[in-house]
Amino acid sequence: MKTALIVAFTIVFGSALAMAADQTWSGKIGDSKCGVVHKTGEHGTAKLSDHDCVVACVKGGAKYIFESKGKTYQIDNQDFAGLEEHAGQTVKLTGNMSGDTIHVSAIKGGKT
Repeated sequence: MKTALIVAFTIVFGSALAMAADQTWSGKIGDSKCGVVHKTGEHGTAKLSDHDCVVACVKGGAKYIFESKGKTYQIDNQDFAGLEEHAGQTVKLTGNMSGDTIHVSAIKGGKT
């Protein structure tokens, strides 16, 4: 009986650790107002670059989002240093996912 409990505990605890491990996805950093598609006239007269549009939207109150394979994910640590730098770019984003929310731990790629 003790052995069965130890094995069960090990399986449950091991599964929890595996779920908490960082994963990496390819996709684009956008914002909750415009998404990842930015059009002429959204911010007044001229078309902004994708980067400038995302930065403007976030400064206006929108939140950073991440889109991968047609699915949009929320980002819970909005203050992560690389988000503004890589805004509007296609990147490899590493983090921990819970539901449809990602806690970002690293961003690579895009223009620097």
